[in-house]
Amino acid sequence: MYDTYTVDTPENIEFSYDVAGIGSRFLAAVVDSLLIALAMAVVLFGAGLLRDSIGVLDGASESVIAALIILLVMVILWGYYIIFELVWSGQTPGKRLVGLRVVRDGGQPVTFLSVAIRNFIRLVDFLPAFYGIGVITMFIDTRSRRLGDFAAGTLVVRERQDVTLASLSAPAPARPAPTPTAPQGAPLPQANLISEQDYTLVQEFLRRRGELGREACQRLGVQLASGLQQKLALPQGGDAERFLEYAVAEFQRLRAEPADLPPSIPVLEPQPTPEPPPAPPAEGDQSERGA
Repeated sequence: MYDTYTVDTPENIEFSYDVAGIGSRFLAAVVDSLLIALAMAVVLFGAGLLRDSIGVLDGASESVIAALIILLVMVILWGYYIIFELVWSGQTPGKRLVGLRVVRDGGQPVTFLSVAIRNFIRLVDFLPAFYGIGVITMFIDTRSRRLGDFAAGTLVVRERQDVTLASLSAPAPARPAPTPTAPQGAPLPQANLISEQDYTLVQEFLRRRGELGREACQRLGVQLASGLQQKLALPQGGDAERFLEYAVAEFQRLRAEPADLPPSIPVLEPQPTPEPPPAPPAEGDQSERGA
């Protein structure tokens, strides 16, 4: 059994994580350290070949080459973790192999700032040798966090087969999304309160529910539906997945409708000007005709 960490989202949905223990994190660190050592060996070997090809150098040139080598080593040391954890959404090759992932305390995917902070403090955790301070801190903390995790507000968790908030927020593999059931009957009350975040979260659940086990799908669907029903002041219960499909379809319908416009003022087309009636003949003309 693993220690669990529960997150309450603003939508009143609970997500629980299995906190990664020291043993699994140690295995991941060993794999990552071996890969980093291999990359450093390649750099040093290349620097040696370059040094031999150049020949005799003066003291200043030797210092410049040494500084460049140190710079490359530091870039590899920190760039390895930062690049992989950003590109793989909280995973390095070692963490992926062991089944671990870094998330923020709220369950969201890591950001550049959180990744940069936790890895710049890695040097302190590494002291005096091979994460001595970090291991002591992880023993003391109930969530097995090292100093870098405290500073960055992150947590290392074990990957599950079911969906977490972090995995819902991460990009999904390209696949056609299921078409939501078109709402029948009366519109969903208070549907205008459904936010873009609510819609995205529910849509991702509907997209990925085929990847879940039956029990996990039912549990997560009930949590999502319950939180949305509470937000819309609707009675709890019912078919969770059908309600979520209905809510998504209502959101799409409201978004597709044009905004209410003020009544238009009718434009009057110009009417032709009536011709004036012919003028009556003058009296003089009438007398002449009579004569």
